[in-house]
Amino acid sequence: MRRLLIMGLGTLGLAGCVAPSGGPGRPVAIEGDSIRYETGACFGRCPIYAVTVRPDGTGVFEGKRFTAVTGERAFRLSRAQYDAFAARLAPYRPESGQVRYAPGEKNCEPAATDMPSVDVTWTRAIGDSQGLYFYYGCRADRNRALGQVLGEAVEALPIQALIGERP
Repeated sequence: MRRLLIMGLGTLGLAGCVAPSGGPGRPVAIEGDSIRYETGACFGRCPIYAVTVRPDGTGVFEGKRFTAVTGERAFRLSRAQYDAFAARLAPYRPESGQVRYAPGEKNCEPAATDMPSVDVTWTRAIGDSQGLYFYYGCRADRNRALGQVLGEAVEALPIQALIGERP
């Protein structure tokens, strides 16, 4: 019996060594990874909040202004919800460093004022991170698709009740 128990535990240990089926060149999220999505202020009543999610199903919502809930709230999400959120954002994740779409930047001409923004940070368990900052006042046609994807990405997360009604 003892021998079977040891063999069973050994088999479970080896199961963690199997290569993931995420496909070539596709990063596979591990438990220590996280994605932080933070909205910025606008002229008006735009919801201002930050949400951090992890592939282990944990999330933290921080309502700042014009949200149904203010302060921090922990929540749970399924792996499918995490994967859907991560997949929507993945095409815009920089290889390294941070990419900014902001007034004064070459990729943000012309720019309207008083618009909201979103700041996404992907952090890996090994400590490095990549970031994407997008200001919705960047009016160039090439930026419309990015703005739409970023705005809709949070719909994959179970936080609509925390955000509340959008103006």
